[in-house]
Amino acid sequence: MNRKKLKVIYLSLIVFTALLVGLGQAFPMGKSSAYSVSAESASSTTVNGQKKKLIMGTSADYPPYESVDAKNNGEFVGLDIDIAKYITSQLGYELEITHMDFNGLVAALQTGRVDFVMSAMSATDERRQNVDFSDTYYAARNTIVSKKSAPLETEASLSGKLVATQLGSTQDLYAETIEGATLKKLNKIPDLIQELNSGRVDAAIVEDAVAIEMTNLNPGLAMHFLPAESAENGYAIAFPKKSTIVNEFNGVLSEMKDDGKLDEIVQKWFAAEKEQSNSLLNLNIDFSILKGYTPYILKGVYVTLLFTLVSALFGLVWGTVLSLFKISGIKPLEWFATAYTSIFRGTPLLVQLTIIYYATPQLFNYDIPALMAAGLAFGLNSAAYLSETIRGGIMAVDKGQREAAIALGIPYRKMMLRIIFPQALRNILPALVNECVALLKESSLVSVIGVSDLMRRADVVRSTEFRSIEVLLFIAAIYYVLVLVLTSFARMLERRLRRSD
Repeated sequence: MNRKKLKVIYLSLIVFTALLVGLGQAFPMGKSSAYSVSAESASSTTVNGQKKKLIMGTSADYPPYESVDAKNNGEFVGLDIDIAKYITSQLGYELEITHMDFNGLVAALQTGRVDFVMSAMSATDERRQNVDFSDTYYAARNTIVSKKSAPLETEASLSGKLVATQLGSTQDLYAETIEGATLKKLNKIPDLIQELNSGRVDAAIVEDAVAIEMTNLNPGLAMHFLPAESAENGYAIAFPKKSTIVNEFNGVLSEMKDDGKLDEIVQKWFAAEKEQSNSLLNLNIDFSILKGYTPYILKGVYVTLLFTLVSALFGLVWGTVLSLFKISGIKPLEWFATAYTSIFRGTPLLVQLTIIYYATPQLFNYDIPALMAAGLAFGLNSAAYLSETIRGGIMAVDKGQREAAIALGIPYRKMMLRIIFPQALRNILPALVNECVALLKESSLVSVIGVSDLMRRADVVRSTEFRSIEVLLFIAAIYYVLVLVLTSFARMLERRLRRSD
């Protein structure tokens, strides 16, 4: 390959990486869409004339309490959202809402990522040991959802049955007390419905409002209420320990109960029932449910591609450095590169991702954006694999090339950059493409920390419609098309590199 062309390619990669990082900072996709309330200024909540911001954590896959209005503007909607907006508006705070899995909400509070949590969270004694709660604002009933063809109506009927619950929820804690029942704990409510419809579980335990949504959209299911428990474990707002704003929130909640505002919001979200779709009665798959959601899902393509490209380029650069360490002959560098590769190849990528996202604020007091944490985790992990690939490519170059360069007095850096690397790159191009394809597909893991990629948006649709197969097939097709495009570009580049053979 022409040396000038090679230099242009390297410079282009550097500029492109900087551009993508800049775009990631300008559009912080790690945060779910923010909502700013309009409120009159309050002297106790302003700094230099500007309102203080409060960040609310929620798991927006639990209608009617919180969900994403994917068919319209993608904003968060629901009972909890309306209550949070009203309280922060009354107190003069600016509100920002961030979306993550339910089982990560308490951790987000403890690490300071969010200021408070509203996500239909019950104020149980176990949770009170780790967080502070406001007064309760709603008390729900546990409900058994089962198939109409095999109804389960009482707690005693669950003995000997396989019961699905949402991990970390109040219903999950309640189900652990059911004698003789075997539990299957899942992360999301739509997963419970999928398991129930497919016959993998006998029943699911959810709360009353969610049970109504589930049975409205799945006519083959039936619900049966369990006896109401004490209102002391009702839904409340969670705060970090010793938070200074608990009393402020309690004051507004008390006013809302007295003047009827709280009842008004509850009636808004519980009064109406959704219409049943007759098209679902006799069909296993109905892609008409995607109507109105397609633009929302396709917006995740940008986030997925941005994340994949940044991670791939970062992994390539850092992997190259590690491969040079391994062949440098300098023992400390060799030991470091070998240990690094061993650690990142020997631990699960999901564990690395969650450690970087949750541990960084706790250890370094820096609130790392979710998209940056994802790019860093995937880039560091990819570099461990690429370092071996690149090292193999360098070692595969005929040693006569190096001997000739040394005999001609060519400096080591120039020899590697202009003679060895171009030949090694051509040899390892298929392996590099495989790594990019793997990064593209594995990018779905970033949904667990709230990055609004394709998988996270698919989860939003699943939580709204309580159907999974249609939206999962749709995003699988999108991933497949993206992989086809990537491999096509790789083949074109490979043919261009091999013209000189």
